[in-house]
Amino acid sequence: MAKLWGGRFSKSTDALVDDFNSSIRFDSRMYAQDIRGSRAHAEMLGRQGIISKEDSELIVKTLGEIKKDIDDGKVEFKIDAEDIHMNIETILIERIGDVGKRLHTGRSRNDQVALDTRMYVRDELDEIKKDVETLKATLLDLAEEHLHTIMPGYTHLQKAQPVTLAHHLMAYYEMFNRDSSRLDNCRKRLNVMPLGSGALAGTTYPLDREFVADKLGFDSVSMNSLDGVSDRDFALELAFDLSVIMTHLSRFSEEIILWSSHEFGFIDLDDAYSTGSSIMPQKKNPDVAELARGKTGRVYGDLIGLLTVMKGIPLAYNKDMQEDKEQLFDAIDTVKMCLPVFERMIATMTVRKDRMLSGAKGGFTNATDVADYLVKKGLPFRDAHGVVGRMVAYCIEKNTVIDALSLEEFKSFSELFDDDIYDAISLETCVNQRELIGAPAPKTVKALIEKYKKLI
Repeated sequence: MAKLWGGRFSKSTDALVDDFNSSIRFDSRMYAQDIRGSRAHAEMLGRQGIISKEDSELIVKTLGEIKKDIDDGKVEFKIDAEDIHMNIETILIERIGDVGKRLHTGRSRNDQVALDTRMYVRDELDEIKKDVETLKATLLDLAEEHLHTIMPGYTHLQKAQPVTLAHHLMAYYEMFNRDSSRLDNCRKRLNVMPLGSGALAGTTYPLDREFVADKLGFDSVSMNSLDGVSDRDFALELAFDLSVIMTHLSRFSEEIILWSSHEFGFIDLDDAYSTGSSIMPQKKNPDVAELARGKTGRVYGDLIGLLTVMKGIPLAYNKDMQEDKEQLFDAIDTVKMCLPVFERMIATMTVRKDRMLSGAKGGFTNATDVADYLVKKGLPFRDAHGVVGRMVAYCIEKNTVIDALSLEEFKSFSELFDDDIYDAISLETCVNQRELIGAPAPKTVKALIEKYKKLI
Protein backbone atom coordinates (compact mmCIF):
# COMPACT_ATOMS: atom_id res chain seq x y z
CA MET A 1 0.00 0.00 0.00
CA ALA A 2 1.40 3.42 -1.00
CA LYS A 3 1.83 5.75 1.98
CA LEU A 4 -0.04 9.03 1.87
CA TRP A 5 3.23 10.64 2.94
CA GLY A 6 5.50 8.54 0.68
CA GLY A 7 6.32 10.96 -2.12
CA ARG A 8 9.98 11.48 -1.22
CA PHE A 9 10.70 7.80 -0.49
CA SER A 10 12.24 5.42 -3.03
CA LYS A 11 11.31 2.13 -1.36
CA SER A 12 8.52 0.67 0.71
CA THR A 13 8.63 0.58 4.49
CA ASP A 14 9.82 -2.73 5.89
CA ALA A 15 6.96 -4.82 7.30
CA LEU A 16 8.64 -4.87 10.72
CA VAL A 17 8.79 -1.07 10.70
CA ASP A 18 5.12 -0.89 9.68
CA ASP A 19 4.19 -3.02 12.64
CA PHE A 20 6.53 -1.16 15.02
CA ASN A 21 5.37 2.25 13.81
CA SER A 22 1.65 1.48 13.72
CA SER A 23 -0.70 2.59 16.48
CA ILE A 24 -3.96 1.46 14.89
CA ARG A 25 -4.30 -1.48 17.27
CA PHE A 26 -4.90 0.94 20.15
CA ASP A 27 -5.83 4.34 18.70
CA SER A 28 -8.68 2.92 16.60
CA ARG A 29 -10.90 3.64 19.62
CA MET A 30 -10.67 7.34 18.68
CA TYR A 31 -12.40 6.89 15.32
CA ALA A 32 -15.54 8.78 16.34
CA GLN A 33 -13.51 11.76 17.54
CA ASP A 34 -11.31 11.68 14.43
CA ILE A 35 -14.32 11.72 12.12
CA ARG A 36 -16.03 14.43 14.16
CA GLY A 37 -12.92 16.61 13.94
CA SER A 38 -12.45 15.94 10.22
CA ARG A 39 -16.06 16.81 9.42
CA ALA A 40 -15.75 20.13 11.25
CA HIS A 41 -12.46 20.83 9.47
CA ALA A 42 -13.95 19.99 6.07
CA GLU A 43 -16.99 22.18 6.70
CA MET A 44 -14.72 25.06 7.67
CA LEU A 45 -12.59 24.59 4.52
CA GLY A 46 -15.75 24.91 2.44
CA ARG A 47 -17.01 27.97 4.34
CA GLN A 48 -13.65 29.69 3.91
CA GLY A 49 -13.48 28.93 0.19
CA ILE A 50 -10.28 26.93 0.65
CA ILE A 51 -12.02 24.02 -1.08
CA SER A 52 -15.31 24.11 -2.97
CA LYS A 53 -18.61 23.85 -1.12
CA GLU A 54 -19.46 20.77 -3.17
CA ASP A 55 -16.24 19.02 -2.17
CA SER A 56 -16.72 20.03 1.46
CA GLU A 57 -20.26 18.66 1.55
CA LEU A 58 -19.24 15.39 -0.12
CA ILE A 59 -16.40 14.91 2.36
CA VAL A 60 -18.68 15.60 5.33
CA LYS A 61 -21.35 13.24 3.97
CA THR A 62 -18.88 10.42 3.21
CA LEU A 63 -17.19 10.71 6.60
CA GLY A 64 -20.61 10.24 8.18
CA GLU A 65 -21.12 7.09 6.11
CA ILE A 66 -17.68 5.80 7.10
CA LYS A 67 -18.52 6.30 10.78
CA LYS A 68 -21.74 4.34 10.40
CA ASP A 69 -19.88 1.52 8.67
CA ILE A 70 -17.29 1.44 11.48
CA ASP A 71 -20.09 1.45 14.08
CA ASP A 72 -21.66 -1.50 12.26
CA GLY A 73 -18.36 -3.42 12.14
CA LYS A 74 -18.06 -3.23 8.36
CA VAL A 75 -14.59 -1.63 8.27
CA GLU A 76 -11.28 -3.41 8.79
CA PHE A 77 -8.39 -1.13 9.67
CA LYS A 78 -4.97 -1.72 8.13
CA ILE A 79 -1.66 -1.78 10.00
CA ASP A 80 0.26 -0.31 7.05
CA ALA A 81 -1.98 2.77 7.19
CA GLU A 82 -0.34 3.30 10.60
CA ASP A 83 -3.02 4.98 12.70
CA ILE A 84 -6.70 5.82 12.89
CA HIS A 85 -6.17 9.18 11.20
CA MET A 86 -4.50 7.76 8.09
CA ASN A 87 -6.86 4.78 8.00
CA ILE A 88 -9.93 6.98 7.82
CA GLU A 89 -8.37 9.31 5.27
CA THR A 90 -7.37 6.29 3.14
CA ILE A 91 -10.92 4.92 3.25
CA LEU A 92 -12.26 8.37 2.34
CA ILE A 93 -9.97 8.58 -0.71
CA GLU A 94 -10.91 5.05 -1.76
CA ARG A 95 -14.58 6.08 -1.76
CA ILE A 96 -14.50 9.54 -3.34
CA GLY A 97 -11.09 9.75 -5.00
CA ASP A 98 -9.34 13.11 -5.43
CA VAL A 99 -12.02 14.96 -3.47
CA GLY A 100 -11.00 12.97 -0.39
CA LYS A 101 -7.41 14.12 -0.86
CA ARG A 102 -8.52 17.70 -0.20
CA LEU A 103 -9.53 16.98 3.41
CA HIS A 104 -6.02 17.32 4.81
CA THR A 105 -5.60 20.83 3.44
CA GLY A 106 -4.34 23.17 6.17
CA ARG A 107 -3.70 20.55 8.81
CA SER A 108 -1.07 18.02 9.89
CA ARG A 109 -1.36 14.71 11.65
CA ASN A 110 0.38 16.49 14.53
CA ASP A 111 -2.47 18.88 15.24
CA GLN A 112 -5.03 16.28 14.14
CA VAL A 113 -3.90 13.73 16.74
CA ALA A 114 -3.68 16.47 19.38
CA LEU A 115 -7.29 17.37 18.58
CA ASP A 116 -8.55 13.78 18.57
CA THR A 117 -6.83 12.95 21.84
CA ARG A 118 -8.27 15.98 23.58
CA MET A 119 -11.77 15.15 22.36
CA TYR A 120 -11.43 11.51 23.36
CA VAL A 121 -10.12 12.41 26.82
CA ARG A 122 -12.91 14.96 27.24
CA ASP A 123 -15.57 12.36 26.40
CA GLU A 124 -14.06 9.77 28.73
CA LEU A 125 -13.58 12.31 31.51
CA ASP A 126 -17.28 13.14 31.33
CA GLU A 127 -18.16 9.45 31.73
CA ILE A 128 -15.80 9.07 34.69
CA LYS A 129 -17.27 12.17 36.29
CA LYS A 130 -20.73 10.58 36.08
CA ASP A 131 -19.42 7.45 37.82
CA VAL A 132 -17.85 9.53 40.59
CA GLU A 133 -21.12 11.41 41.07
CA THR A 134 -23.04 8.12 41.29
CA LEU A 135 -20.63 6.90 43.97
CA LYS A 136 -21.01 10.17 45.87
CA ALA A 137 -24.82 9.86 45.78
CA THR A 138 -24.59 6.32 47.16
CA LEU A 139 -22.33 7.50 49.97
CA LEU A 140 -24.87 10.19 50.90
CA ASP A 141 -27.68 7.64 50.99
CA LEU A 142 -25.66 5.23 53.15
CA ALA A 143 -24.56 8.02 55.48
CA GLU A 144 -28.14 9.19 55.91
CA GLU A 145 -29.15 5.64 56.80
CA HIS A 146 -26.39 5.32 59.41
CA LEU A 147 -26.43 8.68 61.20
CA HIS A 148 -26.70 6.89 64.56
CA THR A 149 -24.62 3.80 63.82
CA ILE A 150 -21.76 4.12 66.31
CA MET A 151 -18.40 2.58 65.41
CA PRO A 152 -14.82 2.96 66.58
CA GLY A 153 -12.66 5.57 64.93
CA TYR A 154 -9.01 4.66 64.50
CA THR A 155 -5.58 6.20 64.36
CA HIS A 156 -2.60 3.95 63.61
CA LEU A 157 -5.28 1.24 63.18
CA GLN A 158 -5.71 1.39 66.97
CA LYS A 159 -9.09 2.27 68.45
CA ALA A 160 -9.17 5.97 69.22
CA GLN A 161 -12.58 7.61 69.68
CA PRO A 162 -16.17 6.71 68.87
CA VAL A 163 -17.63 8.11 65.64
CA THR A 164 -20.56 7.10 63.46
CA LEU A 165 -20.54 5.15 60.23
CA ALA A 166 -22.18 8.19 58.63
CA HIS A 167 -19.24 10.37 59.64
CA HIS A 168 -16.79 7.75 58.37
CA LEU A 169 -18.56 7.46 55.01
CA MET A 170 -18.71 11.23 54.66
CA ALA A 171 -14.92 11.36 54.93
CA TYR A 172 -14.82 9.38 51.67
CA TYR A 173 -17.51 11.62 50.24
CA GLU A 174 -15.18 14.58 50.78
CA MET A 175 -12.38 12.72 49.00
CA PHE A 176 -14.50 11.87 45.99
CA ASN A 177 -15.94 15.37 46.00
CA ARG A 178 -12.41 16.73 45.57
CA ASP A 179 -11.85 14.16 42.82
CA SER A 180 -14.91 15.48 41.04
CA SER A 181 -13.62 19.04 41.36
CA ARG A 182 -10.22 18.01 39.99
CA LEU A 183 -11.90 16.44 36.96
CA ASP A 184 -13.81 19.67 36.36
CA ASN A 185 -10.61 21.69 36.50
CA CYS A 186 -8.82 19.24 34.22
CA ARG A 187 -11.64 19.50 31.71
CA LYS A 188 -11.37 23.29 31.63
CA ARG A 189 -7.67 23.16 30.87
CA LEU A 190 -7.93 20.44 28.22
CA ASN A 191 -10.84 22.10 26.41
CA VAL A 192 -8.55 24.17 24.19
CA MET A 193 -8.56 23.37 20.46
CA PRO A 194 -5.13 22.79 18.84
CA LEU A 195 -6.30 22.28 15.23
CA GLY A 196 -4.73 24.98 13.07
CA SER A 197 -1.32 24.55 14.67
CA GLY A 198 -0.30 22.48 11.65
CA ALA A 199 2.85 20.42 12.03
CA LEU A 200 4.33 23.09 14.31
CA ALA A 201 4.09 26.50 12.60
CA GLY A 202 0.44 26.97 11.68
CA THR A 203 -0.52 27.43 8.02
CA THR A 204 -0.87 30.12 5.37
CA TYR A 205 -4.48 29.09 4.65
CA PRO A 206 -7.15 31.43 6.08
CA LEU A 207 -8.55 28.88 8.53
CA ASP A 208 -11.40 29.85 10.83
CA ARG A 209 -10.17 28.18 13.98
CA GLU A 210 -12.89 29.70 16.17
CA PHE A 211 -15.59 28.17 13.95
CA VAL A 212 -14.07 24.70 14.33
CA ALA A 213 -13.61 25.18 18.08
CA ASP A 214 -17.24 26.18 18.49
CA LYS A 215 -18.41 23.32 16.28
CA LEU A 216 -16.48 20.81 18.39
CA GLY A 217 -17.42 22.26 21.79
CA PHE A 218 -14.08 23.81 22.72
CA ASP A 219 -13.88 26.92 24.89
CA SER A 220 -10.92 28.46 23.08
CA VAL A 221 -8.11 27.83 20.61
CA SER A 222 -4.44 27.28 21.43
CA MET A 223 -2.30 30.42 21.33
CA ASN A 224 1.03 28.88 20.27
CA SER A 225 1.37 26.39 17.43
CA LEU A 226 4.46 24.72 18.92
CA ASP A 227 2.65 24.15 22.20
CA GLY A 228 -0.55 23.22 20.38
CA VAL A 229 0.96 20.07 18.89
CA SER A 230 3.34 19.10 21.69
CA ASP A 231 1.26 19.78 24.83
CA ARG A 232 0.23 16.69 26.73
CA ASP A 233 -0.28 18.37 30.10
CA PHE A 234 -3.95 17.46 29.91
CA ALA A 235 -3.05 13.76 29.64
CA LEU A 236 -0.64 14.01 32.56
CA GLU A 237 -3.19 15.90 34.62
CA LEU A 238 -5.95 13.41 33.94
CA ALA A 239 -3.62 10.49 34.74
CA PHE A 240 -2.79 12.17 38.04
CA ASP A 241 -6.46 12.82 38.80
CA LEU A 242 -7.27 9.19 38.02
CA SER A 243 -4.41 8.07 40.28
CA VAL A 244 -5.89 10.07 43.17
CA ILE A 245 -9.32 8.55 42.53
CA MET A 246 -7.71 5.11 42.70
CA THR A 247 -5.90 6.10 45.91
CA HIS A 248 -9.26 6.85 47.49
CA LEU A 249 -10.82 3.65 46.15
CA SER A 250 -7.84 1.69 47.46
CA ARG A 251 -8.02 3.19 50.95
CA PHE A 252 -11.76 2.48 51.09
CA SER A 253 -11.14 -1.02 49.74
CA GLU A 254 -8.66 -1.73 52.51
CA GLU A 255 -11.29 -0.84 55.07
CA ILE A 256 -13.93 -2.94 53.34
CA ILE A 257 -11.50 -5.88 53.41
CA LEU A 258 -10.82 -5.38 57.12
CA TRP A 259 -14.47 -4.78 58.02
CA SER A 260 -15.63 -7.93 56.22
CA SER A 261 -13.11 -10.14 58.02
CA HIS A 262 -14.22 -12.43 60.84
CA GLU A 263 -12.09 -10.47 63.31
CA PHE A 264 -13.95 -7.22 62.59
CA GLY A 265 -17.29 -8.48 61.30
CA PHE A 266 -18.54 -4.93 60.77
CA ILE A 267 -20.11 -5.70 57.38
CA ASP A 268 -21.27 -8.58 55.21
CA LEU A 269 -20.71 -8.19 51.48
CA ASP A 270 -23.51 -9.21 49.16
CA ASP A 271 -22.98 -12.61 47.51
CA ALA A 272 -23.19 -10.96 44.10
CA TYR A 273 -20.10 -8.89 44.94
CA SER A 274 -18.01 -11.60 46.58
CA THR A 275 -16.31 -14.79 45.42
CA GLY A 276 -15.54 -18.19 46.88
CA SER A 277 -12.58 -20.53 47.14
CA SER A 278 -11.85 -23.48 44.88
CA ILE A 279 -10.82 -25.59 47.87
CA MET A 280 -12.29 -23.99 51.04
CA PRO A 281 -16.10 -24.16 50.91
CA GLN A 282 -16.61 -21.69 53.76
CA LYS A 283 -14.79 -18.79 52.12
CA LYS A 284 -16.41 -15.53 51.05
CA ASN A 285 -13.70 -13.31 49.62
CA PRO A 286 -13.79 -9.52 49.08
CA ASP A 287 -12.28 -9.82 45.62
CA VAL A 288 -13.86 -6.63 44.26
CA ALA A 289 -12.17 -4.56 46.96
CA GLU A 290 -8.91 -6.47 46.58
CA LEU A 291 -8.83 -5.96 42.81
CA ALA A 292 -9.59 -2.25 43.15
CA ARG A 293 -6.72 -2.02 45.62
CA GLY A 294 -4.44 -3.98 43.28
CA LYS A 295 -5.36 -2.04 40.14
CA THR A 296 -4.38 1.19 41.86
CA GLY A 297 -0.71 0.41 41.25
CA ARG A 298 -1.48 -0.10 37.59
CA VAL A 299 -2.87 3.42 37.24
CA TYR A 300 0.11 4.82 39.15
CA GLY A 301 2.33 3.05 36.61
CA ASP A 302 0.43 4.67 33.75
CA LEU A 303 1.04 8.11 35.28
CA ILE A 304 4.76 7.48 35.79
CA GLY A 305 5.02 6.09 32.25
CA LEU A 306 3.42 9.22 30.79
CA LEU A 307 5.64 11.52 32.82
CA THR A 308 8.71 9.60 31.70
CA VAL A 309 7.71 9.77 28.03
CA MET A 310 7.30 13.54 28.18
CA LYS A 311 10.25 14.49 30.37
CA GLY A 312 12.95 14.75 27.67
CA ILE A 313 11.10 15.68 24.48
CA PRO A 314 12.19 18.87 22.69
CA LEU A 315 9.63 20.99 20.85
CA ALA A 316 7.59 20.25 18.92
CA TYR A 317 6.08 16.84 18.03
CA ASN A 318 8.18 13.66 18.39
CA LYS A 319 7.16 10.07 17.69
CA ASP A 320 7.72 9.28 21.38
CA MET A 321 4.40 11.00 21.97
CA GLN A 322 2.58 8.10 20.34
CA GLU A 323 3.36 6.32 23.62
CA ASP A 324 0.97 8.60 25.49
CA LYS A 325 -2.10 6.73 24.36
CA GLU A 326 -1.76 3.18 25.63
CA GLN A 327 -0.99 4.38 29.14
CA LEU A 328 -3.68 7.05 29.09
CA PHE A 329 -6.25 4.61 27.69
CA ASP A 330 -5.31 1.98 30.28
CA ALA A 331 -5.70 4.44 33.16
CA ILE A 332 -9.10 5.53 31.83
CA ASP A 333 -10.26 1.94 31.26
CA THR A 334 -9.14 0.83 34.71
CA VAL A 335 -10.93 3.63 36.57
CA LYS A 336 -14.07 3.17 34.47
CA MET A 337 -14.01 -0.52 35.38
CA CYS A 338 -13.45 0.02 39.11
CA LEU A 339 -15.89 2.83 39.95
CA PRO A 340 -19.23 1.20 39.02
CA VAL A 341 -18.50 -2.19 40.57
CA PHE A 342 -17.13 -0.57 43.74
CA GLU A 343 -20.25 1.60 44.02
CA ARG A 344 -22.52 -1.45 43.70
CA MET A 345 -20.45 -3.37 46.26
CA ILE A 346 -20.91 -0.74 48.98
CA ALA A 347 -24.53 -0.06 48.01
CA THR A 348 -25.44 -3.72 48.60
CA MET A 349 -23.34 -4.50 51.69
CA THR A 350 -25.04 -5.26 55.01
CA VAL A 351 -23.88 -3.21 57.98
CA ARG A 352 -23.71 -5.07 61.28
CA LYS A 353 -24.55 -2.28 63.69
CA ASP A 354 -24.19 -4.50 66.75
CA ARG A 355 -20.61 -5.42 65.86
CA MET A 356 -19.70 -1.81 65.19
CA LEU A 357 -21.15 -0.72 68.52
CA SER A 358 -19.38 -3.56 70.31
CA GLY A 359 -16.15 -2.54 68.64
CA ALA A 360 -16.59 1.04 69.84
CA LYS A 361 -17.10 -0.14 73.42
CA GLY A 362 -13.68 -1.78 73.53
CA GLY A 363 -10.28 -0.14 73.42
CA PHE A 364 -11.12 2.76 75.77
CA THR A 365 -12.51 4.92 72.97
CA ASN A 366 -14.15 7.23 75.55
CA ALA A 367 -10.88 7.92 77.40
CA THR A 368 -10.51 11.39 75.90
CA ASP A 369 -14.01 12.25 77.08
CA VAL A 370 -13.06 11.22 80.63
CA ALA A 371 -10.18 13.67 80.45
CA ASP A 372 -12.48 16.36 79.01
CA TYR A 373 -14.87 15.74 81.92
CA LEU A 374 -12.07 16.53 84.40
CA VAL A 375 -11.03 19.61 82.44
CA LYS A 376 -14.59 20.93 82.63
CA LYS A 377 -14.36 20.41 86.41
CA GLY A 378 -11.29 22.66 86.52
CA LEU A 379 -8.31 20.29 86.13
CA PRO A 380 -5.64 21.34 83.58
CA PHE A 381 -5.74 19.11 80.51
CA ARG A 382 -2.22 17.70 80.93
CA ASP A 383 -3.05 16.67 84.52
CA ALA A 384 -6.35 15.19 83.34
CA HIS A 385 -4.49 13.27 80.64
CA GLY A 386 -2.22 11.75 83.28
CA VAL A 387 -5.14 10.78 85.52
CA VAL A 388 -6.95 9.00 82.70
CA GLY A 389 -3.75 7.27 81.58
CA ARG A 390 -3.44 5.76 85.07
CA MET A 391 -7.10 4.75 84.97
CA VAL A 392 -6.58 2.93 81.66
CA ALA A 393 -3.58 1.08 83.11
CA TYR A 394 -5.72 0.12 86.12
CA CYS A 395 -8.55 -1.15 83.89
CA ILE A 396 -6.14 -3.22 81.81
CA GLU A 397 -4.77 -4.79 84.98
CA LYS A 398 -8.30 -5.53 86.22
CA ASN A 399 -9.52 -6.65 82.78
CA THR A 400 -12.33 -4.14 82.77
CA VAL A 401 -13.37 -0.89 81.06
CA ILE A 402 -13.71 2.65 82.36
CA ASP A 403 -17.51 2.60 82.13
CA ALA A 404 -17.65 -0.37 84.51
CA LEU A 405 -15.69 1.29 87.34
CA SER A 406 -17.58 2.12 90.51
CA LEU A 407 -17.84 5.73 91.62
CA GLU A 408 -15.52 4.82 94.50
CA GLU A 409 -12.93 3.62 92.00
CA PHE A 410 -13.36 6.81 89.96
CA LYS A 411 -12.81 8.93 93.05
CA SER A 412 -9.66 7.00 93.92
CA PHE A 413 -8.14 8.68 90.87
CA SER A 414 -9.71 12.13 91.35
CA GLU A 415 -12.22 13.63 93.76
CA LEU A 416 -13.61 15.64 90.85
CA PHE A 417 -15.54 12.61 89.59
CA ASP A 418 -19.24 12.49 90.45
CA ASP A 419 -22.37 10.53 89.48
CA ASP A 420 -22.67 12.43 86.22
CA ILE A 421 -19.51 10.79 84.89
CA TYR A 422 -21.43 7.78 83.58
CA ASP A 423 -23.69 9.80 81.33
CA ALA A 424 -20.80 12.05 80.27
CA ILE A 425 -18.77 9.15 78.90
CA SER A 426 -21.50 7.03 77.32
CA LEU A 427 -20.73 6.40 73.65
CA GLU A 428 -23.90 8.24 72.62
CA THR A 429 -22.84 11.34 74.57
CA CYS A 430 -19.29 11.10 73.26
CA VAL A 431 -20.63 11.25 69.69
CA ASN A 432 -23.68 13.49 70.09
CA GLN A 433 -21.87 16.32 71.87
CA ARG A 434 -19.30 16.71 69.12
CA GLU A 435 -21.36 19.26 67.22
CA LEU A 436 -18.58 21.40 65.76
CA ILE A 437 -18.58 21.87 61.99
CA GLY A 438 -16.93 18.75 60.58
CA ALA A 439 -17.44 16.67 63.74
CA PRO A 440 -19.40 13.38 63.99
CA ALA A 441 -22.56 14.43 65.88
CA PRO A 442 -25.58 13.08 63.95
CA LYS A 443 -27.10 16.56 63.93
CA THR A 444 -23.99 18.00 62.27
CA VAL A 445 -23.60 15.18 59.77
CA LYS A 446 -27.29 15.27 58.85
CA ALA A 447 -27.06 19.00 58.07
CA LEU A 448 -24.04 18.35 55.87
CA ILE A 449 -25.80 15.54 53.99
CA GLU A 450 -28.80 17.77 53.38
CA LYS A 451 -26.51 20.54 52.11
CA TYR A 452 -24.79 18.20 49.63
CA LYS A 453 -28.08 16.70 48.48
CA LYS A 454 -29.36 20.18 47.64
CA LEU A 455 -26.22 20.83 45.60
CA ILE A 456 -26.80 17.62 43.67
